[in-house]
Amino acid sequence: MPNKPTHLDETGAAHMVDVGAKPATQRRAVAGGRIVMAPDALDAIRSGNAPKGDVLSTARIAGIMAAKRTADLIPLCHPLALTKVTVEFTWEVDGISVRATAATTGSTGVEMEALTAASVALLTLYDMAKALDRAMVLEGIRLLEKSGGRSGDWRAA
Repeated sequence: MPNKPTHLDETGAAHMVDVGAKPATQRRAVAGGRIVMAPDALDAIRSGNAPKGDVLSTARIAGIMAAKRTADLIPLCHPLALTKVTVEFTWEVDGISVRATAATTGSTGVEMEALTAASVALLTLYDMAKALDRAMVLEGIRLLEKSGGRSGDWRAA
């Protein structure tokens, strides 16, 4: 862990970290989360009868698009040339979980891109199903694993 904040310069002003001298390595990050909803809303999505159409396909595309725009959303995040983004959903008893993977070959990691993809996919699920259940809850959005770079591999417990 760094001894001082990496996104502050010597005067305490925010700045983008210079990663130009770091070697380009293959980097991958996986993030996940879930949305909990009423059984009727879940059934409507599963059967394809949600008022706004194909909820999962739209949420998948939204997550992929969001990963590609992460640097536009997170102020000090580097724009990355992503080589892969996937967004996968799993049906659960009380909702839907998402697993988003981002990859690149570069000098900085893709954790923020994976987290952004998972978050926006879940937000899109909420948006597309809110007419069915306004009390849905997004939860557990977190980094699940990362690989590459100086700090090496990491996996959530």
